[in-house]
Amino acid sequence: MPTETASLSSKVIKGIKTGIIALTLSAVGQPLLAAERLYIFTENYPPYNASETGKGFAHNEEDITGICTDMVKAMLSRVDYDYVMKMRDWSYAYNWVQDRENHGLFCTARTDEREDQFQWVGPLASIKWTLFAAPDSDITLDSLEDAKDLRIAGYKGDVMSEYLVDQGFNVIMGISGDVNTRRLTLGQADLWVTDGLVGPLVAEEEHGITGLKPVLVFRETPMYLALSNNTDPAVIEDLQRALDQAREAGEIARIASSYE
Repeated sequence: MPTETASLSSKVIKGIKTGIIALTLSAVGQPLLAAERLYIFTENYPPYNASETGKGFAHNEEDITGICTDMVKAMLSRVDYDYVMKMRDWSYAYNWVQDRENHGLFCTARTDEREDQFQWVGPLASIKWTLFAAPDSDITLDSLEDAKDLRIAGYKGDVMSEYLVDQGFNVIMGISGDVNTRRLTLGQADLWVTDGLVGPLVAEEEHGITGLKPVLVFRETPMYLALSNNTDPAVIEDLQRALDQAREAGEIARIASSYE
């Protein structure tokens, strides 16, 4: 029969072993818990993504709305992942999410140049690449080449602006697209490249300017939720499945029609 001291030692050793096992299981479980939280970023780009406060940033999903935002929320409501949604400047968010596990960005135009930079969930909505002129402008374009000698307002990180730069166009870059309507009316730019829905909306809401002239639509691109390549492909599959289910249920179509 063991002595009381020996019995006590046995209990202590058993407790230590149990603690080690618990710590080991906890350490093993940590990546699984971390993988359940997604960090989703967007920009202020109404009507696709918009800040409820009118500011260019937001710290939680309650302050973010818009066509793409509502579609992403509908998708996320069908999975068990915890997530945080924030609004930031586009170029900052675009660089931040790359190479960070479980980080994503919407609505991101899916292009050949970006294809290998992310894993993609979508499509969500589509953007129409449009060149706008000032309300009193007499500029007309038959093709994109006709704009080769004109000054085009754009902004850093925007897929349409970057495309025109790569094609040799004269693009006046800013860190935000909000000022580009004013550039048109002040004569600092001849054209503004932006989405067909976004241009008139921003012009009126930010500057009270109406009557922008859409002189050329030169491309249309589907937009997606783009997730970092460091994110587990199983997460991508879960999100794509959830989006497909929302689309089959008619939820995605209802969201799009509610903004018309």
